[in-house]
Amino acid sequence: MYYWEWLMWRKCKQAVGIRKLTAISLALVSIILVSYVTLVYIPGSIPNSAYATSDAKAYSVDPALVRANTEFAFNLFRELVTEEANKDIFISPLSVSMALAMLYNGAEGTTKDAMAKTLDFGNMTLEEINQEYSNLMESLKNVDQAVKLLLGNSVWMEKKFAPIVKSGFLERVGTSYDGEILTRDFSNPQTVSEINGWADKNTEGKIKKIIQEPSPELVMLLINAIYFKGEWNIRFDETLTHPQDFFLPGGSTVKVDMMSTAGNFTYYSGEDCQVARLPYGRDKVAMYVFLPDEDVPLDSFIASLNQTAHDEYLSRLQPTSDLVVKLPKFKVEYGVKRLNDVLQKLGMETAFDPYEANFSGIADTAPRNLYISYVDHKAFVEVNEKGTEAAAVTVIGIGVTSTGRPTHPSFVVDRPFYFEIRDDRSGSVLFMGKILNPA
Repeated sequence: MYYWEWLMWRKCKQAVGIRKLTAISLALVSIILVSYVTLVYIPGSIPNSAYATSDAKAYSVDPALVRANTEFAFNLFRELVTEEANKDIFISPLSVSMALAMLYNGAEGTTKDAMAKTLDFGNMTLEEINQEYSNLMESLKNVDQAVKLLLGNSVWMEKKFAPIVKSGFLERVGTSYDGEILTRDFSNPQTVSEINGWADKNTEGKIKKIIQEPSPELVMLLINAIYFKGEWNIRFDETLTHPQDFFLPGGSTVKVDMMSTAGNFTYYSGEDCQVARLPYGRDKVAMYVFLPDEDVPLDSFIASLNQTAHDEYLSRLQPTSDLVVKLPKFKVEYGVKRLNDVLQKLGMETAFDPYEANFSGIADTAPRNLYISYVDHKAFVEVNEKGTEAAAVTVIGIGVTSTGRPTHPSFVVDRPFYFEIRDDRSGSVLFMGKILNPA
């Protein structure tokens, strides 16, 4: 090859190399720009659209259902506090009421009347109740990027019983409550593992076991699961968490890890208690902490709470700048708690009576009879500097008969307290609890 030919070949090769390099550079720039748009603009539009749908559903939930659920929640909680006066208690009233609402679809006669009274449904029709629960469930989807909230419902039928179960009952539960309909052999140990696996999956591993061996009389299980994980809107700084005395009901103290933060919260301080609202994520779901005054026993305070008193406290909350909030870290595992006695005290005796209960809306079993064998509830909550994680499962077993304060305003939770986690858009109380001893 002559020199000039070699020189031309070299220049062409350099030109091709430059073009390739330019093309690669442009491609990289394009990828970076697309990635930027995807990360910055698209997440902003998708959540906003999802939030709008979620919020619209939440605000559309009939206040009559919210009132019913809240009244039932306090009635149930008061009975549990009376029954277990010296214990920490934590439940999801929504889980219990939703499981019972599914069962309500199969109740008839005086059983239906008793359940409606206990659940405080008032004049709401079955169709209205189902529709509003459906709206409520839909509203709790996409509530917040900083909040993970899962709801699951399922109906498990014994395979020999399944053929006589009415299709209307299953259709209503499946449609309104997004319920999974499953047929299994209750005598097979694998069924127990599968049911517990369902609870484990639907509570993100927080409740791994909810049933033991099914009783021989069981022909159906109705199960609700709820899981919540929310990040504080104003976080607690882990470096500010220090041991501090927490005063027990008898006057003794225990050391707890007391978290601390300060910021703009809504807060109320009155004659008998203080209340602070601690929001999660985008400020639509929050924990409300009720701290009775030192001379007001916690159980007495809870006994005075009902829908009216509760809403009155919330109406008195005012924006408060630089509120110092101190809250103990705590973790509670509650249950498995059998709710039979409590629900009967609230007026559902008939539903538990093997011979008087009327669940003919589920199936015609004459001359045998369907009744509630048990209602079990298990719940978990952990509160730390980052936020709150909580879960609960409710199982209804259906049997068949054989024949020193800082200068800023302060909210120091250093004694027994009541708290709840609430969807402020619909007003639905998701979880509630009392803490006597965080340690």
